[in-house]
Amino acid sequence: MENIKERNSAGSIIAVTCLLSLLYAILRYHIMGPVPWKDFPFFILNKGISLSAFILLTFNFSLGPLKNLGVKVGLGWLNARRALGMTGFLLVLIHALMSFMLFKPSIYGKFFEENGMLTLMAGLSMLGGVIGFVILWAYNLSFQTHMSEDKIFIQFITSRKFLLVALLFGIAHVFFMGYEGWLNPEGWHGGLPPISLVAFAFCTLGYIVNLLGRK
Repeated sequence: MENIKERNSAGSIIAVTCLLSLLYAILRYHIMGPVPWKDFPFFILNKGISLSAFILLTFNFSLGPLKNLGVKVGLGWLNARRALGMTGFLLVLIHALMSFMLFKPSIYGKFFEENGMLTLMAGLSMLGGVIGFVILWAYNLSFQTHMSEDKIFIQFITSRKFLLVALLFGIAHVFFMGYEGWLNPEGWHGGLPPISLVAFAFCTLGYIVNLLGRK
């Protein structure tokens, strides 16, 4: 019989999150939108991966504070936080590598000037993404055995302010990346919000929960 104290729902949470994120990307861009199916293996898959990453990281940062606010959070979800955070970080890494390969004027023309340089909004988005990634990388280091003995490092990395900064840069990344499309609902494929807007809303809610509930 499963020990209730060891119950961990990470596997099911990760599987459902990834599946729903990917299905949303397929529905919005392939079924309701104009993106051809040949672009699924890289372009659309990357969008699904990015949404999954933001949702899992938000779960990691917010489940504890949500419980502190009096919301009932299952023990299996609370025990899953570390796995959710590490999986989210790995998905962010995959997303970053895929995006680096895709990030060119022929695909993301709106983010480039005529001379090939990044626009201001694209630069701010990339900056937020890079800083957010470095912060998440440092956070994941805190779980390494050889780092866990450094109490000062652990206290800083897992502090409330450090985690809130990580969330803030993640929110900035998706905001500057997609806010122009958010302002044009008429252009939403099938009336479905852009993935960047879904991620922004989810992360913002998580940020508020952290702000109010983390001790």
